[in-house]
Amino acid sequence: MALGTAAIDAASFSTIRLISGAVCLAIIAASTRRASPWLQGSWASAAVLFVYAIPFSYAYGLLTAGTGALILFGTVQVTMMLGALAGGERPHVRQWLGLALAIGGLVYLLLPGLTAPSPLGAGLMATAAVAWTIYSILGRGAVDPLAENAGNFVRSIPMTLAASLAALRFRHFETSGVMLAVLSGAVTSGLGYVAWYAALRTLTATRAALVQLLVPVIAVTGGLLVLREPLSVRLVVSAAIVIGGIALALTATERER
Repeated sequence: MALGTAAIDAASFSTIRLISGAVCLAIIAASTRRASPWLQGSWASAAVLFVYAIPFSYAYGLLTAGTGALILFGTVQVTMMLGALAGGERPHVRQWLGLALAIGGLVYLLLPGLTAPSPLGAGLMATAAVAWTIYSILGRGAVDPLAENAGNFVRSIPMTLAASLAALRFRHFETSGVMLAVLSGAVTSGLGYVAWYAALRTLTATRAALVQLLVPVIAVTGGLLVLREPLSVRLVVSAAIVIGGIALALTATERER
């Protein structure tokens, strides 16, 4: 909504998003009596968070929503599966089949909205996807997801401010764009990433990759409920395929895995 309607420029959106996330998480961490919550996390994770946020915002100025989602989630699956293999995981054939089925359902869902992507936009979105994968992998060992993310977001502020200064002459924003950036940072990024880090503690890289394929289905369902987008047979069929593929992979027995 913010970037697609040009209510705010990409650099300002990213900066407000990361600062809002940092403020929200720091306040929550402090209120739970954690000492110096921003000292947790790492500069490496903060850098990866920044490398995800900036290209992601700029990419959506060059790509349609469907094309961007397919590039993002397709690249995330590939890089997470490569990370799983490098880490010693050996998915069973049933898990590979489930992954292929779920990706097929995602392609079917997004196919009508796909267009030949801008090479620059595709490259930016692929970069964001790889950075998000690394951020997820780094978070698998997080003992305190709240404090870890608070520290990562706080450390990312100097980086995103530098990016905004570099793009100062392109700055423009409306009140709606600023409000959406704050919402994106404080709630759907900050609190969402805490939940994701907490979940990663009990997920293998393979399962984490699979679970994320539910995100486009949830997003489209949100469009139905919040934006009053029409319900279509394609949505119902594709959602069933994606959920079925994930279920097939996640219900593999321990012996099969």
